[in-house]
Amino acid sequence: MKITNDIKYIGVNDHAVDLFEGQYVVPNGMSYNSYAIMDEKIAIMDTVDRNFTHEWLDNIQKTLGDRSPDYLVVLHMEPDHSANIANFLKVYPEATVVSSIKAFGMMKQFFGDDYADRRIVVGEGDTLCLGKHTLTFVTAPMVHWPEVIVCYDSCDKVLFSADGFGKFGALDVEEDWACEARRYYIGIVGKYGAQVQALLKKAAGLDIAIICPLHGPVLTENLGYYLNKYDIWSSYGVEDEGIVIAYTSVYGHTKAAVELLAQKLKEKGCPKVVVNDLARCDMAEAVEDAFRYGKLVLATTTYNADVFPFMKEFIHHLTERNFQNRTVALMENGSWAPLAAKVMRNMLAESKNLSFTDTTVKILSALNEDSKAQIEDMANELCRDYIAQSSETANKNDLNALFCIGYGLYVVTSNDGTRDNGLIVNTVSQVTNTPNRIAVTINKENYSHHVIKQTGIMNVNCLDTTAPFAAFETFGFQSGRTVDKFANCNVLRSDNGLVFLPRHINAFMSLKVEQYVDLDTHGMFICTVTEARVISDTETMTYTYYQNNVKPKPETEGKKGYVCKICGWVYEGDTLPDDIVCPLCKHGAADFEPI
Repeated sequence: MKITNDIKYIGVNDHAVDLFEGQYVVPNGMSYNSYAIMDEKIAIMDTVDRNFTHEWLDNIQKTLGDRSPDYLVVLHMEPDHSANIANFLKVYPEATVVSSIKAFGMMKQFFGDDYADRRIVVGEGDTLCLGKHTLTFVTAPMVHWPEVIVCYDSCDKVLFSADGFGKFGALDVEEDWACEARRYYIGIVGKYGAQVQALLKKAAGLDIAIICPLHGPVLTENLGYYLNKYDIWSSYGVEDEGIVIAYTSVYGHTKAAVELLAQKLKEKGCPKVVVNDLARCDMAEAVEDAFRYGKLVLATTTYNADVFPFMKEFIHHLTERNFQNRTVALMENGSWAPLAAKVMRNMLAESKNLSFTDTTVKILSALNEDSKAQIEDMANELCRDYIAQSSETANKNDLNALFCIGYGLYVVTSNDGTRDNGLIVNTVSQVTNTPNRIAVTINKENYSHHVIKQTGIMNVNCLDTTAPFAAFETFGFQSGRTVDKFANCNVLRSDNGLVFLPRHINAFMSLKVEQYVDLDTHGMFICTVTEARVISDTETMTYTYYQNNVKPKPETEGKKGYVCKICGWVYEGDTLPDDIVCPLCKHGAADFEPI
């Protein structure tokens, strides 16, 4: 298979494997990817599993013809990729091995030889010239082994990403990429989100046209989709709206409670309810679901003054993969001393940013009127935002939304007639209460000011403390005139036809402009409230909270120059130009400070 004119695929498919890494069910097999870069010098990128030695060597021979490889580049030493290093070097004794210093230590352990006489050790920023192709190496420790490196070919703009962007499944089977890539990532790499985030930041500076992973298909189109998925997974963000119920049941009573809860959740507008019987389902699939959706219900019986074994295993899978940033609800069953909820909460005590529902369902042997009422209360808690988001069920005159206004941060949404737009502001205030009037001040240079002055309507979305930095990048660091800020969103609309955010807000208000005040550089819109919804009781995002907890700390160590106080971008130089504009957030020199 040709990747580019000079890069050829020489990997193999494995349909004999039943459990990848001895634990993950792979009904459609696996691919072990290897590549040949054909240039003045030839580089072979990684080997394959030991069961495919001769097939892989045949692929090399067919691809190279009369030529011999000059280099074997080893990005990752896991045996499904490195098993044939020794075999390759026997067949091609003139070849040189290129890898990280930690990888050569592992070669000594696996093969009894670290190839000191025929190796090139590479690290961060090192290069290998093949002719017109130059490989630049980037270290990627703990993604997901400590020796991992990735490399970038600047000629064809190809990122060789090691296990990154891989998936379960052989290449001769068609299946959805996201499902098996998500299960692969969360199961194998999930613990190392911080390390993946660090690698994504390095990759952001590269012009990438093709991604060549060690498992799964070569990615050549819509790379933003795959990068966005990895950003969500590695930052432990919510990928899709929905509620997962994971349960165990001995005699069916807990199962009956789960089924009743699932019914209630659907009735109250939950867009997706996923139910997993942990004793019977694929545990890896259940773990994948818990990381995919934003809310998780754990339902189990008390068992030996603890919890049922499958539930204990499930929670261990979550915590060892840094489960965080979720809403959790607990349901317990017991006939004489229910302890399951307490045990489960204690097991999750070290997980970050978990919020537990006020309601815990306690079943004493079997459902009764009390536990049914608790299920109703739990469903109302879990679906509060869905109820508020739906035009049919929302309280559209909930003026408690006004109490969500503070010196906070907001996304003001508008529409220019062809496209939705959104803008970060921190200048929203209530100015009267009879009637309720809201003042919103916007810089005239912003496209939203132009749009709202023409249309006379807007929505103010009150950001809460779950909002990630990515939200500020989307709505604060780019112009709606040139960028569709809602291009990858399933939008929700209020009665005025404008967008409101589906997550990361605790309230929104639809406003109609009644008066405009010209403030020179800014314009103040005095508005009446036409619709107000409270989505959740999560705390409002204040500017101080954003500065202390959300905005990334600028990487200034060892650098001399100036740093943007808004986004952390660093200008390196002795003197800051008076006319400088931050390339990320577009703020000027006044918002820079010396390092």
